[in-house]
Amino acid sequence: MKTIKKNRLTPNLSKIVFALIFIIGFLSVFNYNYSSAQSTCTDQIAGKSRSQLEAELEACNKEIAEWTETLNKTKQDSASFSRDIAALSAKINAAKANIKGKNIAISNLTKDIASKQKEISILDSRIFKGREAIADILRKTNDINSYSLVEAILSENDLSEFFIDIETYASAEKALTVLFNELRNVRSLTETEKAALNKKKEAEAAAKAALESAKKEVEVSQSEKKTLLAINKTKEKTYAQVLADKQAKAAQIKAVLFPLRDSVAIPFGTALQYAETANTKTRVRPAFVLAILQQESNLGANVGSCIITNLSTGETKGVNTGTIFKNGIHPSRDLPLLQTILSSLGRDPLNTRVSCPISGVVGYGGAMGPAQFIPSTWNLLKNKISNATSKNTPDPWEPSDAITASSVFLGDLGASSQDWTNERTAACRYYSGKTCYTNGKANVGLSYGNRVMERAAIIQRDIDFLQNL
Repeated sequence: MKTIKKNRLTPNLSKIVFALIFIIGFLSVFNYNYSSAQSTCTDQIAGKSRSQLEAELEACNKEIAEWTETLNKTKQDSASFSRDIAALSAKINAAKANIKGKNIAISNLTKDIASKQKEISILDSRIFKGREAIADILRKTNDINSYSLVEAILSENDLSEFFIDIETYASAEKALTVLFNELRNVRSLTETEKAALNKKKEAEAAAKAALESAKKEVEVSQSEKKTLLAINKTKEKTYAQVLADKQAKAAQIKAVLFPLRDSVAIPFGTALQYAETANTKTRVRPAFVLAILQQESNLGANVGSCIITNLSTGETKGVNTGTIFKNGIHPSRDLPLLQTILSSLGRDPLNTRVSCPISGVVGYGGAMGPAQFIPSTWNLLKNKISNATSKNTPDPWEPSDAITASSVFLGDLGASSQDWTNERTAACRYYSGKTCYTNGKANVGLSYGNRVMERAAIIQRDIDFLQNL
């Protein structure tokens, strides 16, 4: 006959219930409050609290604004050695304050990452302890479930012991329900914390990349300042001669042809004018827009262009290679819209260049013009593009319309803030439809976004040069 020993079961269940109550109390969420204090923009970061660093970051942002204002005022002065040197000094100081701010932001993000990792470790520990408790109580309750009333009556033990076991079992069952709910909450909280951790890591990586870009700009400005100081000191040239050299260089910059994918190349000065006009409506930085178009042109040189060979299936053929692409353009999503767009522009659908599919990448080609708009995306933005270009039927292959359309789309993707990280994210989304990272891992568009930002920095130097004459 099967019996249950009181000294084995009942005390153990009581202990388990007590342990469950303890664990439930252990499953709590911590809140953190931070205070802020006033400070100044400084390079000294080590050993400071988050509140101190936040205050210093605010001071750095204020310093950036002040130096930017000084730079803008200096540009209005008459052209001279002293003006140019003062302008470069203001630009360098603003950039240095920006670097200090980024270092502070990186320091805060590093601390946040460490804090999140600690919280996740604690939550993982709670989940483990909770699972152990559940497993233990399930084993004990299974013993009770297998013990019948008949066995209790026929056993040698006091019948009251059986009811004590049953009562303990009922209490444990209630505690088990509570514990299950708590574990679900903790698991959800853990996933939230892990997502937040990935965001922090992405922000840290972006801040570090932006920091390196800012450092390069300081190096360029310092080199320019050093050259000017040397010329002014040695009187090697008069300022009139320096200005003449600058004007000659400016003419060269403006005249250099700016290649556009599946369209005619136009002078850089003209492309800049189109981007600056678009900027008045979208607030997207002209250098960034032109960097996108430059990157697309570079991709076009590598991937090549196609023409449609079948208006039913969307099959295309490489213009230079003759390669046939069955996945030339999406047959239902984009092909009908492309034909509508081409019809409204009076273009021949069988003789108009579109992008070829990228070899080894799942998807379709069929993007239009210098800005490489997929027809369905162009269709979604057509009203905004029409308003920005002041045209009822803007042309994706016409340079001014393509540049304006690109600026409109990039503005919708977040680039209007002109923040380095937001611009790179917009570039990633422009290329792949996804942000630069997902769950802390780089997406396919990250390398594209990085190259765009490198190109934008170079183009911005040319623009700054033209504006500082």
